[in-house]
Amino acid sequence: MKIIADDKIPFLRGALEPVAEVTYKEGKSISRADVMDCDAIITRTRTRCDAPLLDGTKVRGIFTATIGYDHIDTAYCRRAGIYWENAPACNSRSVEQYLASALGVLRLRHGVTLRGKTIAVVGVGHVGSLVATLCEKLGMRVLRVDPPRAEAEGADGFTPYEEALCQADIVTFHTPLTAKGQHPTLHLLGSDALALLKHGVTVINTSRGPVCGTRSLVSGLRNGRIGHAIIDVWENEPDISRDLLSMATIATPHIAGYSTDSKLRGTSMAVRALCRHFGLATPWEPPALTAPAAPVFDPSGCADAEEAAARMFLHVYDIEADCRALRENTDKFEKLRGDYHLRREIDSFRLAPGAENAEWLRSFGIK
Repeated sequence: MKIIADDKIPFLRGALEPVAEVTYKEGKSISRADVMDCDAIITRTRTRCDAPLLDGTKVRGIFTATIGYDHIDTAYCRRAGIYWENAPACNSRSVEQYLASALGVLRLRHGVTLRGKTIAVVGVGHVGSLVATLCEKLGMRVLRVDPPRAEAEGADGFTPYEEALCQADIVTFHTPLTAKGQHPTLHLLGSDALALLKHGVTVINTSRGPVCGTRSLVSGLRNGRIGHAIIDVWENEPDISRDLLSMATIATPHIAGYSTDSKLRGTSMAVRALCRHFGLATPWEPPALTAPAAPVFDPSGCADAEEAAARMFLHVYDIEADCRALRENTDKFEKLRGDYHLRREIDSFRLAPGAENAEWLRSFGIK
């Protein structure tokens, strides 16, 4: 069996070599010639899996080690009889961690009190649900926006998008990218939505770049409609908007879901899905992960519980370091992603003995 794999997928090398011939190549450079004689592809988001790549090849399975799958032309795969599978929820905790650290920056660097603020969580799937729960623990008022779920489950518990925009102090996006259908998300934040926002609102996008139109974000930042923008995903990656980069409060190179734990989960799910589909047996077991460099958080000296939580979030993940790296290396967007240092999630950390507010802080996942 022949497999071609994105060479930036962590922990993959050696997993399938006992049962297959595996070739590794940069994801965006994988071509039709590369996959012509391959049975399967293991990918990330940088390989566009569609008819130009796959037509006339031997490929019968695509396995992406990512929660998103808009890089896979699923309609074509269905017609062509090509099985595909993503890794649902593999990076949900990592994106939750990113949001927590971003909220920590707002609290500690910009004086934003979180308790009592209204946050609109747009898209309440695996990631959005975790973010909503996180924010409720922080004492925030959460508006859940998810029209497909509201239609399927009933409107109770959900808020219409336009209504949520009018009320929210913070809007965070966790939707897939769709251009068609009843609820397209392409430029979900556009000029019309921008006009509904409260003055000085914070906008966070960790979903897909085109969900928030760049022109609208830049316009909102210039006229003060948007007070803070926290941007991890961008239109036209890796050729990102320099204007948006310079004005964003936090700007990172599409790494919100890049915790070590999430990458291992994604790789494991892709490997197991491939083996299950093709009936392969491999002796591979996921490796043990290295402990964080500073595993203990001590909240002593914090003025209140909210400050303690904010400092804990930044101790677990220093989002500002990733922001500095992008600002200093704007032309190396893909390299920053591909060579990302990875980071451990909060359950790899523990509180110092005798910490104040320990029970509440533990509710966020720290040991």
